[in-house]
Amino acid sequence: MSWLDRQSFLGPDSDQVLQDLTVGLVGLGGGNSHVVQQLAHLGVGGFVLVDDDVISETNLNRLVGGTLEDVLEARPKTEIAKRVVLSVNPEARIACHQAKWQEVAEHLRACDIIIGGVDRIIAKSELEAFCRRFLTPYIDMGMDVHRLGDADEFLVAGQVVLSSPSTPCLRCLGVVTDSALTEEAGQYGDAGGKPQVVWPNGILASTAVGLLVQLFTPWHGRPVRSAYYAYDANQGTMTVSERLGRRASKDCPHFPPDEVGDPRFDIREVVTRAETPIERGTIDTVPLAEPKHRLTALLAMVLDLLPFKVRR
Repeated sequence: MSWLDRQSFLGPDSDQVLQDLTVGLVGLGGGNSHVVQQLAHLGVGGFVLVDDDVISETNLNRLVGGTLEDVLEARPKTEIAKRVVLSVNPEARIACHQAKWQEVAEHLRACDIIIGGVDRIIAKSELEAFCRRFLTPYIDMGMDVHRLGDADEFLVAGQVVLSSPSTPCLRCLGVVTDSALTEEAGQYGDAGGKPQVVWPNGILASTAVGLLVQLFTPWHGRPVRSAYYAYDANQGTMTVSERLGRRASKDCPHFPPDEVGDPRFDIREVVTRAETPIERGTIDTVPLAEPKHRLTALLAMVLDLLPFKVRR
């Protein structure tokens, strides 16, 4: 009997696949606090947790696992996320980095997938570009609150996007635009500074986790490689965005296949550290999947980028 028995429909080797995974989570104040909790319950084995901030009182309305004591202690959000994971799976491999992700990018390179919980459009764009460089699937989450006309009513909306090499990127799908980047320094939403609430974050996070599961241990059809879900909290709907349908058959002009990847990056230099025993629950090690698992995933991604005739 295993604590994961009730998710055996994910496949006979799903427990091992999830255990071998290393997931990078950038930004832990809202949606990703939900994601990290769900990944722990799924049995994901490796986490690279990145956030330069500490919890504040205004985070308590949405940060899963955060407490008033954490606020009084000015506890780093990475430490709170680590505590959430270890409370479910004491054997998890965890690396905490209280820093901006650009400062610890080397620790994200060997992740099997990266999930962004960042607010700023420029941060989404830069994080996706990093993932494309290292052929890493990227899931982006975002929500905002907009005033409806002159009435004292608001629209709560958001999106979840899976961006993989050779698929439509955030620019293709209109999540990142030049106008949005230009206007970003202005007001964020209409309900106050960076409006965030817990229930939309939970819905967006669950959708992101579902995409991760369908990518690595699919329970129906083929593994998903590209997705764009639009959330409307006012209507209570999560729908496939029409933007993806319009772009799905077109090449991404922003990250052409011959311009992704980094010729200087040698995955062997990173994964060899996985051969050294990792102390469970520490913050000074970089948790990695087994080298064979990571190399196989990268090889499959590269082959998928090649023309069909070459792959055959």
